[in-house]
Amino acid sequence: SRWTSHELRSFLRNAYAVANKTDIPNLNFVSFGFKYGLPAEADLVFDVRFLPNPHFVDELRPLDGRDARIDEFLARSELPSQFLERLQRLLDFLVPHYATEGKSYLTVALGCTGGRHRSVALVERLSRHFGDRGLSVTVSHRDIER
Repeated sequence: SRWTSHELRSFLRNAYAVANKTDIPNLNFVSFGFKYGLPAEADLVFDVRFLPNPHFVDELRPLDGRDARIDEFLARSELPSQFLERLQRLLDFLVPHYATEGKSYLTVALGCTGGRHRSVALVERLSRHFGDRGLSVTVSHRDIER
């Protein structure tokens, strides 16, 4: 063909675009455990093992990051909020550029050791932040049941 892959994608997008379709990619947030390997579908991977670990608190160990007690534990340190603020600003910068390149989705993966506590809690917070702003967001917790 006479077109580059970017030109062809743009042509097809314009020719078959659905009315009112946003050009902002769908954001897929994935939590995972590093001990089970990286998610193959991830576009961006962030390591949150530097945060305090609820696994070492006996009463928190059986819970997962969707439980409010995990959020309360993480809130005892400023690090999770500081990290999320910086990550949100980075994604605010990156998402429009990925859209310009024609990406229809962006998978952002956050990993901790086992994928049950820290990464889950932060993915939940990220998804609420971007969902509240009207972006299309999906969430999956790959290793939460391991």
